[in-house]
Amino acid sequence: MSASSATNGAESETEGLRVKEGPSPGQGIPEAAGDASGAAPGPAAEDAPGTETAPVAAAASDAEGAGGAGSASGAGAGGRKPRSVRLVLLSLMIAVLLAMLDNMIVGTAMPTIVGELGGLEHLSWVVTAYTLTTAASTPIWGKLGDMFGRKGVFLTSIVLFLIGSMASGAAQTMGQLIGFRAVQGLGAGGLMVGAMAIMGDLIPPRERGKYMGLMAGVMSLAMIGGPLVGGTLTDHLGWRWAFYINLPLGAVALAMVGTVLHLPKKPAKGRIDYLGAGLLTAGITSAVLVTSWGGTEYDWDSATIVGLALLAVAALAAFPFVERRVAEPILPLRVFHSRNFSLVALIGFVLGFVMFGSMTFLPLFQQSVQGASATNSGLLLLPVLLPMMVVSVVTGRATTRTGKYRMYPIMGGALIPVGLFLLAQMDVGTSRLTSGLYMAVLGAGMGFLMQLTMLIAQNSVELKDMGVASSTTTLFRTIGGSFGVALMGTVFAQRVEDSMRESAAASGGAGGGKQLADTGPQLDAASLEKLPAQVREAYEHAVAGGTHGVFLLATGVALLTFVAAWFIKEVPLKDAEAQK
Repeated sequence: MSASSATNGAESETEGLRVKEGPSPGQGIPEAAGDASGAAPGPAAEDAPGTETAPVAAAASDAEGAGGAGSASGAGAGGRKPRSVRLVLLSLMIAVLLAMLDNMIVGTAMPTIVGELGGLEHLSWVVTAYTLTTAASTPIWGKLGDMFGRKGVFLTSIVLFLIGSMASGAAQTMGQLIGFRAVQGLGAGGLMVGAMAIMGDLIPPRERGKYMGLMAGVMSLAMIGGPLVGGTLTDHLGWRWAFYINLPLGAVALAMVGTVLHLPKKPAKGRIDYLGAGLLTAGITSAVLVTSWGGTEYDWDSATIVGLALLAVAALAAFPFVERRVAEPILPLRVFHSRNFSLVALIGFVLGFVMFGSMTFLPLFQQSVQGASATNSGLLLLPVLLPMMVVSVVTGRATTRTGKYRMYPIMGGALIPVGLFLLAQMDVGTSRLTSGLYMAVLGAGMGFLMQLTMLIAQNSVELKDMGVASSTTTLFRTIGGSFGVALMGTVFAQRVEDSMRESAAASGGAGGGKQLADTGPQLDAASLEKLPAQVREAYEHAVAGGTHGVFLLATGVALLTFVAAWFIKEVPLKDAEAQK
């Protein structure tokens, strides 16, 4: 294989060694042109010992996997991607759709599931089991891909996800469903990480922005369509199809990745860092349980929450000491030596905090205060999701065209707190148009950051750490989301309950005072219609007050994004042109 067909146009920097790599498929340079440069074939493209060159652009487009797409470089005139590369990207998007779609679909089916299987007291575990295993397994999947090759690890995660989906659909008890959801979450932890890491190998950073913008579009599509699809499947085919729907989609992704994606096989190197993986899993699991259970299942000062918090601190404190002493750490601390990587990890945490928290409480405000129907919960978020999708795609393309990206985190870091502060001003008199405009500001801000954080993280590490960079960025966003939903939920519930008690005290024993005191913090629009006018009005004011507190908290946290974005350094995106 020639030098031009063995590389993807990125420049991989290893310990004291620079490995120059030839043109990527996206550059549209035929193999003859690469050979005409006078570069000797073969040795010029050899890997340094222990170093992974950027193999996928060549491997996905050479004669073995191109299916007649052309030469080993695989690029046609005009910079078009070879057919096999486009098929791989399509399969990656399907995998991302699976990972994002599942919770959105299942959430709509939960009332029906509880009605058939019972176990209302364990309802939260259907979601917690999935998110817990997803978060805990994310960094492990990334490291396994770096060590043993991404294709096999990615295919394994898809198979595990499909097994969990099939078993969840066949569950006969709530306990079985929770267990199978945990298996499904284990597979889901590798879907997003594998897709992003393979894209990181396949597409040079300079070209990667537009494809990551498309990934953001797929995520937004899942958020919009998930509840609608889930409701339709549950109403017409039954709740089990909320899980079975994953099987045909996963089978397509499995077949496409298995037949089209061809990567150089990696010999297993080193030993798996079992101790580090155990500490990281224990720390993440404990931290997620603290944020999920604190203030809801248990009081914050209960023995359970305090014990879990101490376990999380102890495990995460011991983790870096172990990682410095093993040959192949599950999370190499060297990636944090890059200032850009550390900053986008922090930004990703805040983005997860804001995004997941907003997606939880905006529909609640619209249903409880503005009287919107819960069946259209996906459409209620269009003012956030559409600007997020459009801005993410436009930003990705602009980054690919110019190679400049530092301005976008700053712009996103400025818009997000502004949008959150505007949302904090909503009250019972706020119209849907006004709230929609506020949501659009927030969505645009998130669009500037949605995929750009992943691009900057991947551009900040060596190619051999691509999986770790992808998994760590995803992990920080996931943990941020867990903290966001938990803390914002505590603030919301406390504000609503305080407001309802005040209204009950003001009304005394007459006019529904007892009913005011007994009204729970989460009523839907249909339930509200059945309440007396006084109780309904008091509850609407309480929800508006709770929403005000939630978004003020998020505004303060989001300011960290704006501050951190200013310290990002404009490191040139790796590109074949930079090698000339």
